[in-house]
Parts: sequence; structure tokens; C-alpha cells
Amino acid sequence: MKSSRHFTTLAIILFVTLAISCQAQQPAPAAAPSIPTTGFAGLDQYRARRIAVFTDDFGQLARYRDANAALAAPKPGEDRVVFFGDSITDIWHLDEYFPAKAYINRGIGGQTTPQMLVRFRQDVINLQPKVVIILAGTNDIAGNTGPMRLEDIEADYATIADLARANHIKVIYSSVLPVHNYTDRSKDFFAQRSPEKILALNAWLKSYCAGATNGCAYLDYFIAMVDDKGLMKKDLADDGLHPNAAGFKIMAPLAEAAIQKALASAKP
Repeated sequence: MKSSRHFTTLAIILFVTLAISCQAQQPAPAAAPSIPTTGFAGLDQYRARRIAVFTDDFGQLARYRDANAALAAPKPGEDRVVFFGDSITDIWHLDEYFPAKAYINRGIGGQTTPQMLVRFRQDVINLQPKVVIILAGTNDIAGNTGPMRLEDIEADYATIADLARANHIKVIYSSVLPVHNYTDRSKDFFAQRSPEKILALNAWLKSYCAGATNGCAYLDYFIAMVDDKGLMKKDLADDGLHPNAAGFKIMAPLAEAAIQKALASAKP
């Protein structure tokens, strides 16, 4: 009996020892994902909230998936145009500024050109527009998805244009809009977006579109919205970045003129 009890005691001790050993060998729980600071509290908070987007659906293909599936092919003679961009496009109520036009909004707030490149086929090419009007770059300058060199933004622009040209879609590249810091709401957005980088990117865009082989048109919103200090006119954007009704009222006829010119050049 004593031998049996002794054996049982040894077995229990051995089991407990093995359990403790296995537990000690288990890796420590992974630390919560984090991203490097940008130096701007507001931008850091935005990027932290977007971790799931950056890891699970970088291009945000799910945003317009159902709408794209429900959209019929263009009718004969339909002058379909896609407005493609970030939040400035996303908040633009195209039906109010271009009534009865076959214009489709495919803007997504906060996006950068790498994200737009990911979704360009699904949200532009597959919709078979005659023209795409692109407004992008301000969030690249801000670093929404990480630091971006101007030459890398320019490379994304060129790649998007290559894709459009290969699919017989006329490209209108909009200038990056100016920004201002005239209100408390505008100061953080302004600090993230160097006016010098905006000017440099616009100069490259204008030159690229002027290239004889690129087949792109340049739409200069900047010159119509900038003040004598080189900033966005105060009354055109309450937060210094996103146009208000007065801002879109200036942009709409410029966009329409560029679209009609592109459509005319696209006709046989």
C-alpha cells in the first residue's frame, strides 16, 4: 500500500512539474500593434485607428464592392466619368453640382496614392468610364500611410496613368489643393502639409500632363483657390483642407470644362 501511495505521489509531482515547465516555455503574448509617431498627435491618432484597414484591406476594396457590382455597363452614348480620390472627392455631392450627369464618385477619405493604385481596377477600369478625374496627393504629403517621397508619389501617378491609357480611359489630373492655417481647426492639417511640397508636386503634375505621349490633362484648381500668401483662401475651406460649398462652387465649373474637353478629344 505504501509503495502504491508513493508511486501516486511521484506521478502527481511529475505531472505538476511538466505542466509548469510547458507553461514556462510558452511564448509571451504578442504586444499590441503600434506604428511610429509622425510628430503630429492628430495624425498619430488617425493612423492608430486605421491599423485594421492597413492590415486587412489596404486599398479598402470593400468600400465600393457592392455599388460596383450593382452598376450596369455604360449605355451606348453614355459619357461616364469617374471622380477618383480621397476625402475631398468623397464629400463632394456630385449630383448637386453636376445634375443629370453620368458622373460616379469613387472617393475614399484619408487615402494615399498607393491605396488608390490598389483599387484602381475595381473602382475605375471595371466601370468602363470614358474619363477619370483624379484628385490625390495631399494625404501622401501628410504621411497618412507612412512617409512618402515626392518621386514615389509621382511614380504612383504615372502608373495610374499607364493603367488608364492601356484601357482607353482619358485621364484628368487635378492639382493638389492649397491649404491654410487661418482657423484653429486648420492648424493641424496645415502643419502636416508643406506648401512647398504641394507646389513641387503640382509642378511635376503639370509637366507630366504636358508630355506629348502621356495623354493626360492638367486641371488647375490650385490657381483658382490660392490667396496672395500662397495659401487656400480662408472662405473656401473651414478646416483649411476640405473645400466647403463655396470651394466646390469654384471647382465644379473647372472640372466640367476639363471633362468636356477630354470627352471631345476621346471621340473618334
